[in-house]
Amino acid sequence: MEISRRTKIKNIPYEEFNDNEYLEKYVAELQQNGTNVILTSFSDLINWGRSNSVWPLTFATSCCGIEFMSMSAARYDFSRFGWEVYRNSPRQADVIMVFGTVVHKMAPVLKRLYDQMAEPKYVMAIGSCAIGGGPFKSSYHVVQGVEEIIPVDVFVPGCPPRPDAILYGMMQLERKIKVQNLFKLPDQPKL
Repeated sequence: MEISRRTKIKNIPYEEFNDNEYLEKYVAELQQNGTNVILTSFSDLINWGRSNSVWPLTFATSCCGIEFMSMSAARYDFSRFGWEVYRNSPRQADVIMVFGTVVHKMAPVLKRLYDQMAEPKYVMAIGSCAIGGGPFKSSYHVVQGVEEIIPVDVFVPGCPPRPDAILYGMMQLERKIKVQNLFKLPDQPKL
């Protein structure tokens, strides 16, 4: 591990980090013997693995689903992010990707799929129909956004959104997964 002496953090000079010098000495000693060293926390390692192996469950009801299909092709290559294992069962999926219009008749189905997913679970609302009803906003049968049914983690706007916008939304979800703390103790009830 090479540590740059030119690293500057706003208003904090490098010299004030004297308590980390023992780590630098250990790393230098191990590298002299030809040992590769990685310094990170266990939680960061787990979150890195989780963020790079997300299994999506698709819920495509209209034209945005075609954009999702194009992401699997060679031009956009969905699999380079580790998301290529599509799941048909919610019990095996990590994220549900909602594409297109959700009508009131389909809302209980979407809620049931979300409830059957294992924790931790995530939701991406993709396209203007999934986010807010789209051009069918004033229709009596269209849900005015998926967040009325299930909690949404990432919104990807567009009608239909381009595949690169969907990839950007996926990267935002990966960033969200990387900063989570899986080992946080549940909140204790207040007495």
